[in-house]
Amino acid sequence: MKRTHLTTLAATSALLAAIPLPSHAQDDGEWEWMVAPYLWAASVGTDLTTRFPVSTGGTRFPDLIDDIDGAFQAHLEVQNDSFGMFADFTYIGLGDNKDFERLSTDSQLDSYLFEAAAVWSPGEGRLKGIELFGGLRYIDVDLSVAFQPHDVQLGPLVLNPNDSYSDLMLGARYTWAFAERWRLTLRGDGSFGDTDGTWNASIVGQYHVKYGQWLLGYRYLSVEVEDERRKIDLTMSGPMVGFGFVF
Repeated sequence: MKRTHLTTLAATSALLAAIPLPSHAQDDGEWEWMVAPYLWAASVGTDLTTRFPVSTGGTRFPDLIDDIDGAFQAHLEVQNDSFGMFADFTYIGLGDNKDFERLSTDSQLDSYLFEAAAVWSPGEGRLKGIELFGGLRYIDVDLSVAFQPHDVQLGPLVLNPNDSYSDLMLGARYTWAFAERWRLTLRGDGSFGDTDGTWNASIVGQYHVKYGQWLLGYRYLSVEVEDERRKIDLTMSGPMVGFGFVF
């Protein structure tokens, strides 16, 4: 799948005011909260395979959409020494026009991704070492594709499926505290259920400061949804940067 490099300038405007981390926040049993808006400079690939008889132009349309209209992403997490929870929200809007051998397409895609999970930390310290998590991944896909055959004697066709998908998500992450202010977190997870499989992997470096932590890393996300009439493959990958407000 071809990927066109796009810069996604997206962030929350003002989720919460920054609150200094209290000196007792690391005491046993205390909960630590983090709210992190972030930017993701993603390369995007979107493929559509449909069983609709669209003229004679074929049924697979690679790289149908690769222009980002807009995006919004944020992460919320709460953690104590042994347990925690997190939630991620991503919105991405895509739109593009494509010319194929025998027809052209005008496409729009609005996709919402929500993840919520409980975290178990079997290690001795919070946010260090291996952590396991499980929860729900919810995806809402609103796709509109107008097919216009080059042969003017053939009429246009509009495909407009709107569907939502709920998956069970399981994963793990490992955090290495290699310096007083620095940590490195590796995360990998997958989900299955209504989708045919969604995969997510990331590596994020964290630099701790008075009001929270700077986040810099790389993320890969692949979503595949299919039914008896169509198959949609959405892939996003690229560097990301953000700031986690801790309180």
